[in-house]
Amino acid sequence: MSKLKALLANIEFANSIYALPFAYMGAILAARGLPSGHDLGWITVAMVGARSAALALNRVIDLEIDKRHPRFTRRPMVTGEITVAEMSIFIILSFGLLLTAAYNLNPLCVKLLPLGIIPLIVYSYMKRISWTCHLVLGVALAAAPVGAWIAVTGTIETPAILLGGAIMLWIAGFDIIYGTLDIEFDRTNGLHSIPARFGLVNGLHISSGLHVLCVILFVLVGLVYKLGAFYYIGVTLAATVLVYQHATVTPKDLSHINGKFFLNNGLVSIFIFVLTLVDRLIG
Repeated sequence: MSKLKALLANIEFANSIYALPFAYMGAILAARGLPSGHDLGWITVAMVGARSAALALNRVIDLEIDKRHPRFTRRPMVTGEITVAEMSIFIILSFGLLLTAAYNLNPLCVKLLPLGIIPLIVYSYMKRISWTCHLVLGVALAAAPVGAWIAVTGTIETPAILLGGAIMLWIAGFDIIYGTLDIEFDRTNGLHSIPARFGLVNGLHISSGLHVLCVILFVLVGLVYKLGAFYYIGVTLAATVLVYQHATVTPKDLSHINGKFFLNNGLVSIFIFVLTLVDRLIG
């Protein structure tokens, strides 16, 4: 049990809350209501497998960097609680879950699976290559609603693409804010990020711009799909959380980038998902 606890802590399993609601949202919109229990179950398995594999892979690839990072001294792989061999087995099993889920959904999920896996792998190397790493992370998470849509319908439609784009911008903007904590470390160690490349102030401005575009895309999803008032209430609540975050995280005070900051980001996905569900059930 202690080993399992360390494994889950190593991949920050509790933070699955960010992407899972958006996957369910994609499934609900695709089904125009509640999807079947079969689809929801396998979508959940796919999400758990994909996220677990991606985070575990990132921990293995970044292990030597994490050992030098003062904020990551307690990560289980850094402390030695989890070995590279153990994490490698975990990665294989996680990808196995994802593949099994794809086979139990529909043929298009299987055919497009490599396109979903590539960003999960590439992201772990992007900070070594380009400041666009935040966007690659966004693309990886955008696969959640798009993949769920494909799982339910076997097709790709405009609302799914718009929703995926909104998620990409949301995650990228969030990751830029988080990256402001590592500006000096990244520059010292030859790593790339928008804050390290363009500076703290410009980085926060870029994050704000991405989140404005994110809200616009959420509105477009509602217009294209002809969603009702409850959906827009969810978008408004999520936008309010984003505005609050940008108001409290400033170049002079980064102290608000803490546990509560991560919780607030989880609220963005929960607000939109719950009120989308209400909108579809009532509508």
